[in-house]
Amino acid sequence: MQNGTMLQAFSWYLPSDGEHWKRIKERAATFAHEGITAVWMPPAYKGADGANDVGYGVYDTYDLGEFDQRGSVATKYGTKAEYLAAIKALHDQGIQAMADVVLNHRMGADETEEVQAEEVNQANREQVTSDEETIRAWTKFTFPGRKGAYSDFVWDWNCFHGTDWDDATKRKSVWLFKGKHWDEDVTHKENGNFDYLMGADVDLMYDPVYAELLKWGQWYLKTTGVDALRLDALKHMERGFYLRYLEDLRKAAGKELFAVGEYWSGDLEDLQAYLGEEQTMSLFDVPLHYKLFMASNSMGDMDLGHIFDRTLVSDNPTHAVTFVENHDTQPNQALASSVEPWFKPSAYALILLREAGYPCVFYGDLYGEPNGGYIPAVTELPLLMEIRLKYAYGKQNDYLDDGDLIGWTREGDDEHAGSGIAVILSDRGEGEKTMHVGTQHAGETWTCILGDEVDVTIGDDGNATFDAGAGRLSVYLQKPEATKLEHDPIINAKQLPADDVTADDAPAPAAPAAPAKEPAAAKA
Repeated sequence: MQNGTMLQAFSWYLPSDGEHWKRIKERAATFAHEGITAVWMPPAYKGADGANDVGYGVYDTYDLGEFDQRGSVATKYGTKAEYLAAIKALHDQGIQAMADVVLNHRMGADETEEVQAEEVNQANREQVTSDEETIRAWTKFTFPGRKGAYSDFVWDWNCFHGTDWDDATKRKSVWLFKGKHWDEDVTHKENGNFDYLMGADVDLMYDPVYAELLKWGQWYLKTTGVDALRLDALKHMERGFYLRYLEDLRKAAGKELFAVGEYWSGDLEDLQAYLGEEQTMSLFDVPLHYKLFMASNSMGDMDLGHIFDRTLVSDNPTHAVTFVENHDTQPNQALASSVEPWFKPSAYALILLREAGYPCVFYGDLYGEPNGGYIPAVTELPLLMEIRLKYAYGKQNDYLDDGDLIGWTREGDDEHAGSGIAVILSDRGEGEKTMHVGTQHAGETWTCILGDEVDVTIGDDGNATFDAGAGRLSVYLQKPEATKLEHDPIINAKQLPADDVTADDAPAPAAPAAPAKEPAAAKA
């Protein structure tokens, strides 16, 4: 069986050229060839900013780039027909298409309404700070451009808990509507109750809203044929909603409908609590992302031997989607926590070349992202993906026994010819480890295909001593396999594809150097 690899096939700063669905269609065969088994596509429906909206400022979930609304017919990524064509191209290559589902909030309402509401403390939404007052809220969604196609449901203030703008006084705050209450089963670690995030906050448990969202979900699955869902902003949404909603959608679809949720917390207990006994979905391993981020910024003081401690992939690998970077962690974003370029090859090895977890590769790391906060392409990434596809199989042996130098091996299996790998990485000085690759490899010569270390010979006991350079990643394969690699082990700088570059793109800054090699007094 082939290793599964997900691709987040967009980034925050893609050009607003309406061409992205075409790009995905054109690259579908390449994705499959590189070992991608699922493609997470950006939100496909019309956002409040029309053709400039990344997709998270949701306006009309039925408008997939088909109606003249919010200043455009197409979304930032293209038209409905182009979206469906991209999905078909992925399916033709045996790749799952994953839809980004954003149901927490709505923006860009068509009309205002006068609503009785109470102002709340923005730092503690459980604390009311005003008497009941009348505000003018943007809460009426009539979708005049769609004219009732697919659904004639009109969203009004009853469909929401609250909002953050009073158009009568032109004042920004947070208001809770009369007769409403914030959902209880959301995170309380921030803002007292973090149900409210932005825009008009959807009351997911209001019966007419639930019925409409279920109708939409069934329509969306039938219309697009997507195979899986990425669920946005879970810590702001009543937990019981998706327990019920996914069950109802799966029954209607008659298929597994893989789902992965974004519960943005670095605390493993939060993710464990959200998954609960039901474990109805997978979650992105945010704790591991922060470990990788800290390792890249610690100047060698991160204890690599414990990098998987208190991560979801260690605690619950079946429900962990691992990642290095995503659209929210990019520079200038609210959750900015970019892994430094010098460590990214090691970070990707830690999610791609191990047996646990479902790794997600970021589009910006694969192709580079020069505009809006430069992210250089990880030039080693295509090679690491090829190694995962062809060689990262079999029993895993871990050597996570040192703060600065760790490694692991995969012994290979009979199903994948030439499989088996040895990985060793350092965040400080150069070093070596004796690791076991299996007695079936005794007498073989293994060569370093990522890094510049010397060849090694596997002993009769299945062991060999593998080297890594200072602050470097080294990956070893059976020597005959090195000649079969499609990606040249001698890495050359990769340029961003021309269709992703805009006129104001900034030049790439120099990548930070590897950290200093002096011993640290203590490990974090």
